[in-house]
Amino acid sequence: MFRTLTENMMASPQISLADIDEAAALGIKMIVNNRPDGEEPGQLAGAEIEAAAKQNGIAYRAIPVGHAGFSEPQITAMAEALDIVDGPVLAYCRSGTRSTFLWALARASQGGSSENLAEQAAAAGYDISPIRPAMDILSAKAK
Repeated sequence: MFRTLTENMMASPQISLADIDEAAALGIKMIVNNRPDGEEPGQLAGAEIEAAAKQNGIAYRAIPVGHAGFSEPQITAMAEALDIVDGPVLAYCRSGTRSTFLWALARASQGGSSENLAEQAAAAGYDISPIRPAMDILSAKAK
């Protein structure tokens, strides 16, 4: 269920409490929740995931991305989260796509190559072509 984007970054659809045990076994150091609470009936609340993550010694960040799309504060928050953790990160949303998009935008904002990021996302089964123009702008601005 966890898809590997890079050695230190994984994306996933909505996770369960059991998935947190698996994440801990894989050495995940931070879980990033990109899903707003209440997006879907029966969805596990972020507070429950946060508590389970902390019980497993995993840091937790909530950077929800709703239907309005991505904003600069979300991109900055994701970049900061990725920069402070020393080890693998698991980001999740409903399907893993928003998490992958936010990771790619964050890395592009730090000067990452849009082409390399697109290749890494594609290898994990995610198509980031809808955000390529934004990534190109962010990457160019960072350089």
